[in-house]
Parts: sequence; structure tokens; C-alpha cells
Amino acid sequence: MNDRSPAVLIADTGRGNEAAILNAALDAFGAEGFNGASMRTVAKRAGTSLSNLYNYFPSKSRLLAEVLRHANDELSARIRRAVDDAGDSAGPRMREAVRAYVGFVVDHQVAMLVSTSEVRYLGGEDRDRLIAERDETQRIFERIVDQGVEDREFRTPYPADAARAILSTVGAIATWYRPEGRLSRGQLAEQHARYALALLEAPLAH
Repeated sequence: MNDRSPAVLIADTGRGNEAAILNAALDAFGAEGFNGASMRTVAKRAGTSLSNLYNYFPSKSRLLAEVLRHANDELSARIRRAVDDAGDSAGPRMREAVRAYVGFVVDHQVAMLVSTSEVRYLGGEDRDRLIAERDETQRIFERIVDQGVEDREFRTPYPADAARAILSTVGAIATWYRPEGRLSRGQLAEQHARYALALLEAPLAH
């Protein structure tokens, strides 16, 4: 797992130590994985007692579910804002959606890695709810693709697979991105926006 300190993902929730616990859990899951991280480790990282941690979250799986829910909420909110600000045409909407997604991956690389690798430890209602929320995020991209195809702005013969391919490519950035790499955050976002539009067979004009 990744041992770099993640950016703070969860802002103050107004519920005492909850935000500190959630951010500490993300840090622990990123460094040690779900199986390796203990509730005691999370409590220590959060600067609270083990008994207080259990007052907030009755199990490690419940804690993971909340971390992943917050990650998806932040990702979805960024994408929605970007799309809303991009105007009515599918091309600019897709460009800004991808740029927003790349920005999230760069800002919260550990959260993205944990979301990808540790979701398998969720079950039951927690897993079902998270999958439903992730599907809603994916549908933002699917609707843009459908719009572009209908408006003949996107000429891909494979619209049903396009959104999934774009999301997979952007999500994979978390596995190799390094802040000291040759591309800046903005350059990386622009590069992947162009990849997405090329895959959709759309004009690349700004």
C-alpha cells in the first residue's frame, strides 16, 4: 500500500472527533491496508481513545464504508460543479469532467487507491450503497457521452463503453502519479481530457 500522507479529505463534520477519525482511518488504510490497519492504530492516529472511536464507528468495515462514501461524495461534487460551469455542449462538459476527476486523483491519491483496492472488504448494505453512489458518478459521464452522440459531436461507434474506458484510464493515474513527475497537475488534467475527447472522436478545439 501507499505510505505517503494523504491530503485531508474530510472537513470538520461538526460531530466532535469524527473528521479526525475518518482522516486517520484513510491514512491508516492507505499505509497498511484494511487488514493491516487496526482500530487501535486509527485511534492513535486520530489522537483519541479506542473506546471513543467505537462510539463513532462500531466496526472497522463501517469505518471503511464512511471513508469511501466521503471520497465518492467529494469526487462527485467536483465533477458536478465542473460540468455545471462548462456550458451546454458535450465536448466542453466532458473536458471539464475529466479535468475535475484528474484533479481529485492528484489531490487525494491515497483515497483513490484505497477506494480501488479496499472496497472488496465491504459487504451487505454498505457495499450496495457505495456501488449505487459510484454508479451515479459514472452516469454523469454516460449522460455526457449520450448527449454528444445525439448531437453528433462525438462520433465514436462505441458509446456504451466510452464512459467506462475514460473512468478506468483516469482512475489508474493513482497507481503511478508522482508529484515530482514531468507533468504539472494542470498538464496532466489537460492531457487526459484530450485523451477522452480523442477516444470519443470529438474535436479537440478548446
